[in-house]
Amino acid sequence: LGPVIALVLVATIIFNRFAFRRQFAGVSDGQRIASYDEKKAIHDKPLLIKCLVVLGLTIVAFMIHDFLGLPPAVVALVSAAVLAFITKPPIEELLHEIEWPTLVFFAGLFVLVGGLKATGVTTALAGLIAGSTSSVLVLTMMILWGSAFLSAFLDNIPFVAAMIPLLMSTIAQLGLTPAQADPLWWALSLGACLGGNGTLIGASANVIVGGISERTRDPITFRNYLAVGLPAMLISIVICSLYIYLRYFT
Repeated sequence: LGPVIALVLVATIIFNRFAFRRQFAGVSDGQRIASYDEKKAIHDKPLLIKCLVVLGLTIVAFMIHDFLGLPPAVVALVSAAVLAFITKPPIEELLHEIEWPTLVFFAGLFVLVGGLKATGVTTALAGLIAGSTSSVLVLTMMILWGSAFLSAFLDNIPFVAAMIPLLMSTIAQLGLTPAQADPLWWALSLGACLGGNGTLIGASANVIVGGISERTRDPITFRNYLAVGLPAMLISIVICSLYIYLRYFT
């Protein structure tokens, strides 16, 4: 995914410069960055070192969690417990700082998505995309664009989980070799990932930042995020469409 994501990154930077041109007007990024003193942000260096060590070990554990036989949730909870034990933070203050509305939103979102999956709605939507054509090119583009729009409103994990067996069945029915099926898998990966940029609820990071922004004078709302996020998503999916077409179908 590296090459196409590099192109998407460049396009996104250019788009952001245009979308936020008023905010950037008359401001020298170089001067503003040079005026920052990063040392002032570090109030407790020993604590920083402990956090970085635990964070590094957590990332390693995430990468090898299958080998360890531990689900990612257990890795995250154990890491948090270890960090709390070695740093002994003021628990009551930390609990007050937690974004509880965001956590409740995620709980409700996962219940909703789980309900859609259990009732077969997610599978039915995936089946409409995967079983509507025998053309690999058309199917690839449908998966890419369909995944993008669905992932903008639904959690991409259950959607991808539902799509995998359907794609495998479709590949078998069409008699495609692994090489011929490659664009289908890349389309699913790119669409499900980049589609999360389309709306405020499309990705976990969006929801978290939106919750934090509620503390500011200009919070991020669903509508003002959509005005920027949806065009950015469309640009990225267009680039992915061209990339997949040029790489696999020319």
